[in-house]
Amino acid sequence: MSSNNTKQAGSNRDVTSELIYLTKALKAPALRDAAARLADRARSEEWSHEEYLAACLQREVAARDSHGADGRIRAARFPSRKSLEDFDFDHQRSVKREVISHLGTLDFVVGKENVIFLGPPVINGA
Repeated sequence: MSSNNTKQAGSNRDVTSELIYLTKALKAPALRDAAARLADRARSEEWSHEEYLAACLQREVAARDSHGADGRIRAARFPSRKSLEDFDFDHQRSVKREVISHLGTLDFVVGKENVIFLGPPVINGA
């Protein structure tokens, strides 16, 4: 946190220390890291209190969303992590790259459509 405006005018209140304590209590490290920068920006751009609060909370929610996915993948204890980018289209030639790329957009989820893969599995490159 920056040392700018750590004391409120007319009080002995150390706002920076209080924010550090509160963000630790809330387990909100992204909020702790962003609060001072956002406060400076809010002052310079004359944000309302609500706009500042929304910006702070957006940072924390975005951080939790990105870390949450990683945590869920670790908790699932998959033997390895696979992605479409890692798929070997040269090895599995019957699969069309364009079809898999389109499925990767997850449009079928938004459209509430089913996807079914048919055919024998390829085990250990056999």
